[in-house]
Amino acid sequence: MSEKKLISREDYQKFYPLSTRWMDNDMFGHINNVVYYSFFDTAVTHFLIEAGCLKIKNNPIVFYVVHTSCNFITSLSYPEEIEAGVMLKKIGKTSITYGVSVFKKGGISAAAYGEFIHVLVEPNSNKPTPIPEYIRQTIQSLMKK
Repeated sequence: MSEKKLISREDYQKFYPLSTRWMDNDMFGHINNVVYYSFFDTAVTHFLIEAGCLKIKNNPIVFYVVHTSCNFITSLSYPEEIEAGVMLKKIGKTSITYGVSVFKKGGISAAAYGEFIHVLVEPNSNKPTPIPEYIRQTIQSLMKK
């Protein structure tokens, strides 16, 4: 998928409303770069909980974030209503790669976009584990347009 695809609202299947917070602003009056990673993490985690793939307590597998990236296009600031978009880029044997983006509420072009990769891990061994079929099917079906 081209980078251009990652900035268009039409390429995202799920959206989660978020609000910027006063503490998110930096001394220049815009959202600090590190906060975008929090937006990405919140959106992907919300998706997994909503899909029934992640239980916060007593989960037989855990999702480790092994890679994130963020590309900035335009500034956001407080107070602003925003939406985080999530799309499925790839499902491997033990990993899931999401495209993530942050939009001004109702915006068609992303303010920032990036990639977010989970590896599923068995908590006792702390080793990667194959993605269970129910998680694979759920994520694939929910991420189709």
